[in-house]
Amino acid sequence: MTMNTMQAAIIREAADYIRSRTSGAAPEIGLIMGSGLGILGDHVTDAVTISYKEIPHFPLSTVEGHAGELLIGKLAGRQVALMRGRFHMYEGYGPELTAFPVRVMKALGAAKLVVTNAAGGINTSYEPGDLMLISDHINLQGRNPLIGPNEEELGPRFPDMSEAYSRRLRAAAKKTAEEQGFALREGVYIGVLGPSYETPAEIRMMRAMGADAVGMSTVAEVIAARHSGIEVLGISCISNMASGILDQPLSHDEVIETTERVKSRFLGLVVGVIPSL
Repeated sequence: MTMNTMQAAIIREAADYIRSRTSGAAPEIGLIMGSGLGILGDHVTDAVTISYKEIPHFPLSTVEGHAGELLIGKLAGRQVALMRGRFHMYEGYGPELTAFPVRVMKALGAAKLVVTNAAGGINTSYEPGDLMLISDHINLQGRNPLIGPNEEELGPRFPDMSEAYSRRLRAAAKKTAEEQGFALREGVYIGVLGPSYETPAEIRMMRAMGADAVGMSTVAEVIAARHSGIEVLGISCISNMASGILDQPLSHDEVIETTERVKSRFLGLVVGVIPSL
């Protein structure tokens, strides 16, 4: 399925199925949880859990740390749609499919989106376990979910990306972190295709470009969200230092271990900021 065939009718079909399972509950906020961060789903109350394989036109999540299920329920008093696991282009999906759930969330009623990811730290002042607000992104994935005929029903042909990540929502997150007694990093996320980790030379290039953290997700989702008028808050968990910074190999096990270690701080931040979104 390409953007040419992913028309509004297909989005509505997925959304209608979800409504049929949830008595028509309309989420205000969508949340996409990255590697090892799906623990937030345990805090969704009155939740209806739907496997991705049951939702029409949804792809499947194949990566360790991504449960592959959608939760509709309440979090911190707000109605939410929470994705435990996302889709990546390195799994063989096109950008329009990795962004498809965002389209469905919009059709369900979500006006805000919280995207999270596990990312490698490029900024040498960062440490594994830091949480970074995404202030902007650089798309090095060479793909865009908007390629192909544009449907005005979904958004404009040339959407503005000058504030991809909402200043207002970032300010709310910073205030929440301050109240909880810790400082948030804030920086630029650079999205790459993967699945191989970057070389030290690539990381040096990315640092020169102004990137603070690198990952293999998020960008297509945010482009689709802004295209459809959704306000976005992005949070990266710095799960490891990027290639060449430390004298050690990189592994997905380290990503999962780090996200497990900082899960209480991550949970506190997201649950704390939800009421003010």
